[in-house]
Amino acid sequence: NATTRRDVQGNVIGVVGIGQDITGRRAQEREYTRLIDTANAPIFGVDTEGLVNVWNQCAMRLVGYCTNEVMGHSLVKEFITDDYKTAVQAVLDRALQGAETENFEFPLITKSGMHIEVLLNATARRDE
Repeated sequence: NATTRRDVQGNVIGVVGIGQDITGRRAQEREYTRLIDTANAPIFGVDTEGLVNVWNQCAMRLVGYCTNEVMGHSLVKEFITDDYKTAVQAVLDRALQGAETENFEFPLITKSGMHIEVLLNATARRDE
């Protein structure tokens, strides 16, 4: 935060800034990111628009798409089979509203066009 500093006549004579040490928080964020990226289960995330914003190494190996090939793309529209698009979108919508879903099975489309069955546990991700 920063605010102006004024003299008795109201003239600006400087700025006062207040800082906060966020070193520990940044280290926790890096550790969290590392844990997600190296997990032995496919982990993917979407933003409130349904666009992929998390895609870990296991998801890469399983589905065949590199992170840069999926980031910012619609998970449901591009990587879910037509017969499951509505159901998967409903699960994601419920998660975004705070309702968790456990053990929901659906097929993902791999880069080679194969369909693989995935067991999904969906929950909202919140900034803390």
